[in-house]
Amino acid sequence: MTKVTGTAPVVATAPVWEHLSPEARARGKRTIESLQSASGPVFANLSAGEIASYVFQTVGHTLPASADSVEAAVIGDALYVRAIVPMKDLAGSGVLGPLGSLLNDREKITIGGSFRVVRPGLSEFQVREIKLRDFKVPSGAIPRLLQQISKGNRPEGIAADALPVPTPRTLADVRIANHKVTLYKTTPGQNP
Repeated sequence: MTKVTGTAPVVATAPVWEHLSPEARARGKRTIESLQSASGPVFANLSAGEIASYVFQTVGHTLPASADSVEAAVIGDALYVRAIVPMKDLAGSGVLGPLGSLLNDREKITIGGSFRVVRPGLSEFQVREIKLRDFKVPSGAIPRLLQQISKGNRPEGIAADALPVPTPRTLADVRIANHKVTLYKTTPGQNP
């Protein structure tokens, strides 16, 4: 699809979905940890697969172990993760209400959101959208659904519609654009 703005045409590209993997998780972890070094880079770019593998496979454990076909993509200014999951892992508490009765035993879930640094050492993945198959979960139900699928205690300061992500104390900001996630560390003179 081509959209004309001003005099130069802008070509919209389809999102590139990347599989989550232990290798991508290891690359993402190394890149994130490189920001802790005083002599390390001041920013680092990660692919959707690298950051999602780190967040969802290492620290979040948000998706059930029975999830398969897990992929991630940067779309606009958000990171999206999709997978096929057993509905009993999501709908067991009745959090989906009548929507749960319209779904099969295994369905595709798509989670989209962005990152925010909460304080040194802790960030959050703020969920903007959840889709089950083609059904968009109402924004008011996102906190309940996240509570159902995420495990463990929620650190203080994490929004109800977000997942906690431990990050280096030196992480200052996270930006999502141009099919990548860019992490920025504090510069000398800033308090980490």
